[in-house]
Amino acid sequence: MITLLVAAADNDAIGKNNQLLWTLPNDMKFFKNSTWGMVVIMGRKTFESLGKALPGRTNIVITSNKDWVAKDVQTAHSIDEALKLAANSNCKEYFIIGGGEIYRQCMSIADKALITRVHHSFEADTYFKGFDPNDWVLKERIDFSKDEKHAYDYSFETWVKK
Repeated sequence: MITLLVAAADNDAIGKNNQLLWTLPNDMKFFKNSTWGMVVIMGRKTFESLGKALPGRTNIVITSNKDWVAKDVQTAHSIDEALKLAANSNCKEYFIIGGGEIYRQCMSIADKALITRVHHSFEADTYFKGFDPNDWVLKERIDFSKDEKHAYDYSFETWVKK
């Protein structure tokens, strides 16, 4: 199963200058709990924004640079190559974790989307584009209000492909 895992604002903003636009501790916990022990597939810019491989997961980085290497990651040069590497794991679910271009390329092949929807609009240079709710079924939505640790209202949404 291929799952898109993203935190996106109401206007689909996901990042600016290769950084997240907000800090939501509950979303970080959700991300860690969802991906622990699994395969995470990301673009090179997303990997560089993290600064290192995510522990406890198989990290696959997609890059067009044939000479690019990094510690504790497997390198792929296409989505297909990344999925072939993921198939070598014991995992039944692979998580696509960004960035914007990788999400766009995987939209048509994804089976599920776990979206943390941040109820605010942000200025950004990277967006979660191409997600058409008409192609998906919303299975669950849990709403949260802002509090002392979360500056924005947000929702955890689970979508499955029709």
